[in-house]
Amino acid sequence: MDHSTKQTIWTRPFFMALLNNFFIFLVFYSLLTVLPLYVIDELHGTEGQAGLATTVFLISAIIVRPFSGKIIELLGKKKTLIMSVLMFGVSSFIYFWVHDFYLLMGLRFFHGIWFSIGSTVLVAIAADMIPAHRKGEGLGYFAMSMNLAVVVGPFLSLALIRWIPYSSLFMGLAWVIVIGFLCSFAIQVREDDAVERSISRRLTFKDLMEVKAIPIALVGFLTSFAYSGIMSFISVYAKSVGLFESVSLFFVVFAAAMLLSRPFTGRLFDQSGPHAVIYPSLFIFAIGLILLSVTHSVTLLLMAGTLIGLGYGALLPSFQTMSIQAAPKRRTGHATATFFIFYDLGIAVGSFVLGLVSSHLGFPSLYMICSGVVLVTVAAYKLVTKRKKDSVDHTVKAVEL
Repeated sequence: MDHSTKQTIWTRPFFMALLNNFFIFLVFYSLLTVLPLYVIDELHGTEGQAGLATTVFLISAIIVRPFSGKIIELLGKKKTLIMSVLMFGVSSFIYFWVHDFYLLMGLRFFHGIWFSIGSTVLVAIAADMIPAHRKGEGLGYFAMSMNLAVVVGPFLSLALIRWIPYSSLFMGLAWVIVIGFLCSFAIQVREDDAVERSISRRLTFKDLMEVKAIPIALVGFLTSFAYSGIMSFISVYAKSVGLFESVSLFFVVFAAAMLLSRPFTGRLFDQSGPHAVIYPSLFIFAIGLILLSVTHSVTLLLMAGTLIGLGYGALLPSFQTMSIQAAPKRRTGHATATFFIFYDLGIAVGSFVLGLVSSHLGFPSLYMICSGVVLVTVAAYKLVTKRKKDSVDHTVKAVEL
């Protein structure tokens, strides 16, 4: 047996990176879920303004993403991680003192900068730790930290705001990041994993984006656009149909479906290729959104959550793995940043556009539109992978000649 097959994924540095990622995304998803309610209930804003709480955050993340790879090159992964998590934590504390909508938007913009850099460098660190032949499985496990944060963050925050003020919730989330900051010091980055430092002062397109990762990142954009309807509006939608008390259970079954399927889909990706995971996942995701659009009972809400968790849960790590595999190892940070540029853009555009849709057409139409976007994603993925295959075949024939 080849010795490489014995290489383990679960090293101590990998686990600490996973734990740090969990804390960052726990705060991210908690704020993503409660801030629309906070804007409407406490700041007396509109549904469109509630959507902006997500959009503004991700606009700053999108602006910074292209520079994340260069920042990692110049500072190194460890210093970049510590700096970004520290500032993410400082930003989290400031929510306690912000009680004006426009100040909140400014804070969301500032907060998004550090989320962008921190989440990028953590994936790059984790990807370097995972054996090449287990990349799909390893990044799938790493994505479980985000999957777990999806349920823990919204579940706790939605439960707590029934009993405590929003300001107390914000302060509690800030202290969570303090733990994440301490975890940053325990993550060891090997010198041979670090990207060679660049002393060049000139920025080129190559410094900002990994061209080879763009096609699959565009598919990720469509997927995240559809998913933004869940992230930004599920709590408001549940409240509108009298199911607000059950929305926490939605996140429980949503995350449980992702977590339980993750080991299977990760190995399937590595052994049978991405098609075996992505096509079924897209169709299951679309069916879940259609079911959500007609939900008026707890049973239908939880069924929709299960299907969406099964479908969407396999897509993010699969697309992320494909974007990283498309680039040289030394460009892991750039490939990760490129993927998240388009992923964040999908969330930001989706949150704004779907906020307008919900205001004019209602939430059932919103989720039907999201399901249609997922079906378009099927065609986009097929087109992208066909072009890649055609390019490889052409190269092989040229070499043979």
